[in-house]
Amino acid sequence: RGQADGNGKALKNIIPDPQNYNFISSPLKRTRETMERIRVGMGLDPAAYRLDPQLLEVHFGDWQGFTIKEISMMSPELLDARHKDKWNFLPPGKGAESYALLAVRIEKWLRTVDRQTVCVTHGGVIRVLFHIVNGMAPKDAAEAEIVQDRVLRMEEGVLGWVR
Repeated sequence: RGQADGNGKALKNIIPDPQNYNFISSPLKRTRETMERIRVGMGLDPAAYRLDPQLLEVHFGDWQGFTIKEISMMSPELLDARHKDKWNFLPPGKGAESYALLAVRIEKWLRTVDRQTVCVTHGGVIRVLFHIVNGMAPKDAAEAEIVQDRVLRMEEGVLGWVR
């Protein structure tokens, strides 16, 4: 919560006229709360943003909600396959996505962005954005460390951390 508050204050200094921006969040509770705290930090109505399910985190199918340690006990051979090709690995179960499939979803979302936008989303989405926008190799993107308390900016077709 403190990180979201800090990012809101930072964005207030970075974005001089936020009324010209779209504000969009993944519909998950954590991202909605983050967006609302950011908007408060910017001096904006916390509820004046929209949700987009395309920004949801990569879905792990039957593995959803389990830790890596738990998965290693349930399916060590599949976890090993994931480690060998994290970008293309498709977890078992309904709704599961690989990073490659997530990239298709995020490319579709990017085509809808028609003006400056503040977006709150998840680590997997950010990983595929580095691949799509910056041309990061799939293997590197899938392994990229995405830290909390950061602001990512796309400017002139390049992504970079600004805070």
